[in-house]
Amino acid sequence: MKISQKTFIPKVQSKGDKKWYIIDAADQVVGRLATQIADLLRGKNKPTFTPHMDMGDYVVVINAEKVRFTGNKEQQKEHISHSGYLGHLKRTPISRVREKHPTRILEEAVKGMLPKNRLRRVFMEKFFIYSGSQHPHAGQNPISFNV
Repeated sequence: MKISQKTFIPKVQSKGDKKWYIIDAADQVVGRLATQIADLLRGKNKPTFTPHMDMGDYVVVINAEKVRFTGNKEQQKEHISHSGYLGHLKRTPISRVREKHPTRILEEAVKGMLPKNRLRRVFMEKFFIYSGSQHPHAGQNPISFNV
């Protein structure tokens, strides 16, 4: 008896099938929150997840300036950037990054957890992050997502 098994490959979804999630980042640990956001952006919470396709949803994060770190990371962790020229490595303490660009901490944490290919830009375009509690996406009726 021969049983035929076929691999299921989903069709490309239309934009109407995507959901909108809103996440309150107040008093959430950065790494744990970033993994949840990355999973929602990729669509890993869906049974039709396919690694090479955009199956994910839209994510809106509010209160991004209120994320927290565990341990002594607030004092010890540094944001590192390099211009590409010799000797132009810049190290900035996370506390100063939080003052100047409060959304950058969570944005780079999520970006680092996404695949390093063409899909990363597609996923990051569906990620909206705000430092306060106000956001302009109320018209999409976002679903509250508890982390």
